[in-house]
Amino acid sequence: MKYYISPSLMCMDIMKTAEQLQVLNQKADMLHVDVMDGHYVKNLALSAAFVAQIRPYTTLPVDVHLMVENPADFIGPLIEAGADSFSVHAEVISREAFRIIHTLRDAGKKVGVVLNPATPVEALNHYLHLLDKVTVMTVDPGYAGQPFIPEMVEKIAQLHRLKQQRQLDFLIEVDGSCNRNTYRQLLTAGAQVLILGSSGLFRPDVALEQAWQTMTRDIEAALSPAHA
Repeated sequence: MKYYISPSLMCMDIMKTAEQLQVLNQKADMLHVDVMDGHYVKNLALSAAFVAQIRPYTTLPVDVHLMVENPADFIGPLIEAGADSFSVHAEVISREAFRIIHTLRDAGKKVGVVLNPATPVEALNHYLHLLDKVTVMTVDPGYAGQPFIPEMVEKIAQLHRLKQQRQLDFLIEVDGSCNRNTYRQLLTAGAQVLILGSSGLFRPDVALEQAWQTMTRDIEAALSPAHA
Protein backbone atom coordinates (compact mmCIF):
# COMPACT_ATOMS: atom_id res chain seq x y z
CA MET A 1 0.00 0.00 0.00
CA LYS A 2 1.42 3.37 -1.06
CA TYR A 3 1.25 6.12 1.55
CA TYR A 4 2.78 9.57 1.91
CA ILE A 5 4.17 11.31 4.99
CA SER A 6 3.67 15.02 5.59
CA PRO A 7 5.40 16.24 8.78
CA SER A 8 3.63 19.09 10.56
CA LEU A 9 6.22 21.81 11.02
CA MET A 10 4.15 23.45 13.76
CA CYS A 11 5.26 20.53 15.94
CA MET A 12 8.96 20.63 15.13
CA ASP A 13 11.62 22.10 17.41
CA ILE A 14 11.83 25.63 16.00
CA MET A 15 15.28 26.04 17.59
CA LYS A 16 16.47 23.17 15.35
CA THR A 17 14.67 24.12 12.16
CA ALA A 18 17.67 23.85 9.80
CA GLU A 19 18.85 20.60 11.37
CA GLN A 20 15.40 18.99 11.25
CA LEU A 21 14.76 20.15 7.69
CA GLN A 22 17.94 18.36 6.63
CA VAL A 23 16.47 15.11 7.98
CA LEU A 24 13.00 15.69 6.51
CA ASN A 25 14.39 16.63 3.09
CA GLN A 26 15.73 13.09 2.75
CA LYS A 27 12.62 11.29 3.99
CA ALA A 28 9.33 13.20 3.82
CA ASP A 29 7.03 13.49 0.81
CA MET A 30 5.86 17.02 1.58
CA LEU A 31 5.89 19.55 4.42
CA HIS A 32 2.72 20.57 6.24
CA VAL A 33 2.53 24.21 7.36
CA ASP A 34 -0.36 25.33 9.58
CA VAL A 35 -1.42 28.96 9.24
CA MET A 36 -3.89 30.18 11.88
CA ASP A 37 -5.41 33.61 12.37
CA GLY A 38 -6.64 33.44 15.98
CA HIS A 39 -10.25 33.73 14.77
CA TYR A 40 -11.20 30.60 12.86
CA VAL A 41 -9.30 28.73 15.58
CA LYS A 42 -8.27 30.26 18.89
CA ASN A 43 -4.59 29.85 18.26
CA LEU A 44 -1.78 31.30 16.16
CA ALA A 45 0.78 29.24 14.29
CA LEU A 46 3.02 29.65 11.24
CA SER A 47 2.86 32.27 8.48
CA ALA A 48 3.85 33.32 4.99
CA ALA A 49 7.07 34.69 6.50
CA PHE A 50 7.88 31.22 7.85
CA VAL A 51 7.29 29.67 4.42
CA ALA A 52 9.57 32.26 2.81
CA GLN A 53 12.29 31.54 5.38
CA ILE A 54 12.31 27.76 4.88
CA ARG A 55 11.78 27.81 1.10
CA PRO A 56 15.50 28.13 0.22
CA TYR A 57 16.29 25.13 2.44
CA THR A 58 13.93 22.54 0.99
CA THR A 59 12.85 21.25 -2.40
CA LEU A 60 9.89 19.38 -0.91
CA PRO A 61 6.37 20.59 -1.73
CA VAL A 62 5.14 22.98 0.96
CA ASP A 63 1.48 22.29 1.71
CA VAL A 64 -0.27 25.11 3.56
CA HIS A 65 -3.25 24.35 5.82
CA LEU A 66 -5.24 27.58 6.16
CA MET A 67 -7.17 27.66 9.43
CA VAL A 68 -8.38 31.21 8.82
CA GLU A 69 -11.64 33.11 8.41
CA ASN A 70 -10.73 34.77 5.11
CA PRO A 71 -8.44 32.49 3.12
CA ALA A 72 -8.41 34.76 0.08
CA ASP A 73 -6.46 37.32 2.14
CA PHE A 74 -3.65 34.81 2.74
CA ILE A 75 -3.30 33.21 -0.68
CA GLY A 76 -1.30 35.97 -2.41
CA PRO A 77 1.39 36.32 0.27
CA LEU A 78 1.74 32.54 0.57
CA ILE A 79 2.10 32.09 -3.18
CA GLU A 80 4.78 34.77 -3.17
CA ALA A 81 6.49 33.01 -0.24
CA GLY A 82 6.71 29.77 -2.22
CA ALA A 83 3.83 27.56 -1.07
CA ASP A 84 3.02 24.75 -3.50
CA SER A 85 -0.42 23.60 -2.37
CA PHE A 86 -3.25 24.95 -0.25
CA SER A 87 -5.82 23.23 1.94
CA VAL A 88 -8.77 25.38 3.01
CA HIS A 89 -11.64 24.53 5.35
CA ALA A 90 -14.95 23.75 3.68
CA GLU A 91 -16.95 26.06 5.95
CA VAL A 92 -15.03 29.23 5.07
CA ILE A 93 -14.89 28.80 1.30
CA SER A 94 -18.53 27.87 0.82
CA ARG A 95 -19.35 31.41 -0.37
CA GLU A 96 -16.52 31.54 -2.92
CA ALA A 97 -15.29 27.97 -3.36
CA PHE A 98 -15.03 28.07 -7.15
CA ARG A 99 -13.32 31.47 -7.16
CA ILE A 100 -10.66 30.30 -4.68
CA ILE A 101 -10.14 26.96 -6.40
CA HIS A 102 -9.68 28.57 -9.81
CA THR A 103 -7.43 31.31 -8.41
CA LEU A 104 -5.10 28.63 -7.05
CA ARG A 105 -5.29 26.52 -10.19
CA ASP A 106 -4.50 29.54 -12.37
CA ALA A 107 -1.42 30.13 -10.20
CA GLY A 108 -0.28 26.55 -10.81
CA LYS A 109 -0.97 25.43 -7.25
CA LYS A 110 -2.63 22.27 -5.98
CA VAL A 111 -5.90 22.62 -4.12
CA GLY A 112 -7.30 20.75 -1.15
CA VAL A 113 -10.25 21.16 1.17
CA VAL A 114 -10.36 20.23 4.85
CA LEU A 115 -13.31 18.61 6.61
CA ASN A 116 -13.72 19.27 10.31
CA PRO A 117 -15.03 16.32 12.37
CA ALA A 118 -18.61 17.65 12.29
CA THR A 119 -18.54 18.65 8.60
CA PRO A 120 -20.08 16.04 6.29
CA VAL A 121 -18.46 14.75 3.11
CA GLU A 122 -21.54 15.98 1.24
CA ALA A 123 -20.35 19.57 1.73
CA LEU A 124 -17.85 18.92 -1.09
CA ASN A 125 -20.26 17.45 -3.61
CA HIS A 126 -20.30 20.31 -6.11
CA TYR A 127 -16.53 20.77 -6.40
CA LEU A 128 -15.02 17.44 -5.31
CA HIS A 129 -13.96 16.75 -8.90
CA LEU A 130 -11.77 19.89 -8.85
CA LEU A 131 -9.71 18.91 -5.81
CA ASP A 132 -6.25 17.39 -5.58
CA LYS A 133 -6.69 16.44 -1.93
CA VAL A 134 -9.31 16.11 0.80
CA THR A 135 -8.15 16.28 4.39
CA VAL A 136 -10.13 14.65 7.17
CA MET A 137 -9.56 16.19 10.60
CA THR A 138 -9.60 13.44 13.21
CA VAL A 139 -9.41 16.04 15.98
CA ASP A 140 -11.04 19.44 16.28
CA PRO A 141 -8.73 21.96 14.60
CA GLY A 142 -6.40 24.42 16.27
CA TYR A 143 -4.19 22.56 18.73
CA ALA A 144 -1.71 19.69 18.60
CA GLY A 145 -1.95 16.66 20.88
CA GLN A 146 -5.74 16.24 21.02
CA PRO A 147 -7.40 12.81 21.37
CA PHE A 148 -8.40 10.87 18.26
CA ILE A 149 -12.08 10.96 17.22
CA PRO A 150 -12.80 7.34 16.10
CA GLU A 151 -15.97 8.25 14.18
CA MET A 152 -13.72 9.80 11.51
CA VAL A 153 -12.58 6.39 10.29
CA GLU A 154 -15.95 5.90 8.62
CA LYS A 155 -15.69 9.36 7.04
CA ILE A 156 -12.38 8.32 5.47
CA ALA A 157 -13.99 5.11 4.20
CA GLN A 158 -16.91 7.12 2.80
CA LEU A 159 -14.51 9.37 0.89
CA HIS A 160 -12.66 6.34 -0.42
CA ARG A 161 -15.89 4.78 -1.70
CA LEU A 162 -16.99 8.06 -3.28
CA LYS A 163 -13.62 8.44 -4.96
CA GLN A 164 -13.96 5.01 -6.54
CA GLN A 165 -17.59 5.45 -7.53
CA ARG A 166 -16.94 8.77 -9.27
CA GLN A 167 -13.52 7.68 -10.60
CA LEU A 168 -11.74 10.65 -9.08
CA ASP A 169 -8.06 10.87 -8.19
CA PHE A 170 -7.85 13.23 -5.20
CA LEU A 171 -5.63 12.13 -2.31
CA ILE A 172 -7.23 11.36 1.05
CA GLU A 173 -5.24 12.94 3.86
CA VAL A 174 -5.59 12.66 7.63
CA ASP A 175 -4.72 15.40 10.11
CA GLY A 176 -4.73 14.64 13.84
CA SER A 177 -3.50 11.79 16.05
CA CYS A 178 -1.70 9.88 13.31
CA ASN A 179 0.39 7.49 15.39
CA ARG A 180 1.03 3.82 16.10
CA ASN A 181 -2.42 3.47 17.69
CA THR A 182 -4.25 4.65 14.55
CA TYR A 183 -2.07 3.87 11.50
CA ARG A 184 -3.76 0.60 10.64
CA GLN A 185 -7.36 1.78 10.82
CA LEU A 186 -6.61 5.01 8.94
CA LEU A 187 -4.74 3.35 6.08
CA THR A 188 -7.14 0.43 5.86
CA ALA A 189 -10.06 2.88 5.58
CA GLY A 190 -8.42 4.57 2.61
CA ALA A 191 -6.09 7.28 3.93
CA GLN A 192 -3.12 7.98 1.66
CA VAL A 193 -1.40 10.96 3.29
CA LEU A 194 -0.59 11.01 7.00
CA ILE A 195 0.22 14.31 8.69
CA LEU A 196 2.67 13.49 11.47
CA GLY A 197 2.89 15.77 14.48
CA SER A 198 3.62 15.52 18.18
CA SER A 199 2.17 12.06 18.74
CA GLY A 200 3.65 10.37 15.69
CA LEU A 201 6.99 12.01 14.93
CA PHE A 202 8.20 15.10 16.78
CA ARG A 203 9.17 14.19 20.32
CA PRO A 204 11.38 16.31 22.59
CA ASP A 205 13.09 13.25 24.07
CA VAL A 206 13.96 11.49 20.78
CA ALA A 207 16.17 12.62 17.90
CA LEU A 208 14.19 13.16 14.69
CA GLU A 209 16.16 10.56 12.73
CA GLN A 210 15.41 7.92 15.35
CA ALA A 211 11.77 8.99 15.63
CA TRP A 212 11.40 8.65 11.84
CA GLN A 213 12.78 5.13 11.89
CA THR A 214 10.37 4.17 14.68
CA MET A 215 7.45 5.72 12.83
CA THR A 216 8.29 3.84 9.63
CA ARG A 217 8.54 0.53 11.48
CA ASP A 218 5.21 1.15 13.20
CA ILE A 219 3.45 1.88 9.90
CA GLU A 220 4.91 -1.15 8.16
CA ALA A 221 3.97 -3.32 11.13
CA ALA A 222 0.42 -1.94 11.06
CA LEU A 223 0.14 -2.86 7.37
CA SER A 224 1.58 -6.35 7.70
CA PRO A 225 -0.81 -9.33 7.49
CA ALA A 226 0.47 -10.59 10.83
CA HIS A 227 -0.89 -7.46 12.49
CA ALA A 228 -4.43 -8.06 11.23
